[in-house]
Order: sequence, then C-alpha cells, then structure tokens
Amino acid sequence: MVMYKLGWFSTGRGTGSRGLLKAVQDSIKAGEIEAEIAFVFCSREQAETEATDIFLKIVEDYHIPLICFSYQKLRAKKGAPTIELSQNLPQWRLEYDREIMTRLQDFHPDLCVLAGYMLIVGEEMSRKYNMINLHPAAPGGPKGTWHEVIWQLIENDAQETGAMMHLVTPELDKGPPVTYCTFPIRGEPFDKYWKEIEGYPLEDIKKSQGESNPLFKLIRKQGLARELPLIISTLKAFSQGKIKITSDKEIVDAEGKPINCYNLTDEINEKVKGAIS
Repeated sequence: MVMYKLGWFSTGRGTGSRGLLKAVQDSIKAGEIEAEIAFVFCSREQAETEATDIFLKIVEDYHIPLICFSYQKLRAKKGAPTIELSQNLPQWRLEYDREIMTRLQDFHPDLCVLAGYMLIVGEEMSRKYNMINLHPAAPGGPKGTWHEVIWQLIENDAQETGAMMHLVTPELDKGPPVTYCTFPIRGEPFDKYWKEIEGYPLEDIKKSQGESNPLFKLIRKQGLARELPLIISTLKAFSQGKIKITSDKEIVDAEGKPINCYNLTDEINEKVKGAIS
C-alpha cells in the first residue's frame, strides 16, 4: 500500500506552528492519520529568527526532509518594498514561488497543508499542488483574519460560527470549503456577555475594551479549541480516502461523487467536549 504523502508549508514563527506540527506527527504515529509528512518547506532560513530556528530543529529531530528558502532575503536582493501597494503578487513573489516549486520537484505530495505559512500562494503554485488552509469561520461566514471575523460576528449579532479548511486557489481566501465544523455562540455561556454589550456601538466597545471584551475572548476561545481537531480530522479523512481533490480541483467523496463540503461538526464537538468551559 502506497503511503499518503503530505507536504507541509510553514513560516515557523511561533508556538502555534510548532504545536500543530507536533500534533499531526503524534496523530500519524498513533495511526489516526494514515499518512506521512513527505517534506516541510519553510519560508525562513536558519538564523533569521530564534522562533523559526526552534521550529527547524524540531523538523530535523523528526527526520523529515526540510527545504528552506527565505522570502525576506529574496525581497532584499530584488530591492522590493516591504509593503506591496497592489493586491496582485509582484514579480519577485512569482519568482519566489517558482523557485519553491523547483526545489520541491522531487517530491510528489498528495496534499499540501499551509500551517502557519505567512505568505500568499501565487496562482502557479496553487494550481500545481492540492493545498488546503484553515479559515476561522464556517462556510459562508465572515472573511478576514480571526480578529476581523470575531468583530463581524458581534456586529452582525450572529447565532453561530465555526472553522473550515478550504482549498487554496488564486483568489485569496475564496477557495471552496473542504471540511468544516460549527458551534453556537448563543445560550450558555454566551448570553450574559451578549447582554453586557447590548445597546453599545461596536466602535465604542473596540475603543474601550478591544480584544479583552469577554464576548470576543469567549468566541475566540471556543473557536481556537476546535481548530487543531478540525485539521487533524481533515487530514485523517483525506488519508483514509473519505474525501479527495480531483485534477480539476473538485471536492469529491470516496465514490468520486462531488460534495459541497464534509461536515465534521459532530466529530469535532465530541473531541472538545469537556476540554473547554
């Protein structure tokens, strides 16, 4: 039996990146995810930051093939500005992606995971690989960072939220959802915090409390608790052939039938039951 192969893309900039890699490796070792990480690609190199150096050491200790290529060094070499004014990727970034693909040409991953990868993936690379990424909202929910998502949920008096893994496409954060889970943000223990902000303009709450607002913190806590289990369950489903991505970038089930999205809500909520309050 040919082992399912994962490609791992990360900037390795903090504890979250390290924790995710460890969790997936532990799940692979336990036989839950029936796959292997074929390589780790890091967009930083040794000695750029202390945090990334720790991440790189962990990869080496796992004996996973490690490929590093610093986007910061390439940007400096090209004399490119730190902040790009255009939404389209500049030429140097397209060259960066092409160099990545060259360096990975001997690997043939079935699925690539963006795990704390702090760069936008260009069109060429997103077409070459089947890549998935985490978004901290349910399908059809708010766009943006997790901070922006939570503020939009509060502003819209939302009843529920969730998290999803979506296919990486040339359009940023607009790829089709692959897996997802949802959870209510009404009822206990949420209602008392909704009541506390009743009648207050959102901008006033942002200015006076910001992300220390109890409702904001609770939504984040509940969402964060589900993100890692969702990633694990998603990779498990892929490795077991329950969901696949076709050559046309279509999401299908084990029989090859197209599906809108694979609902993992019951499985995820069972995993986090009792772990958070």
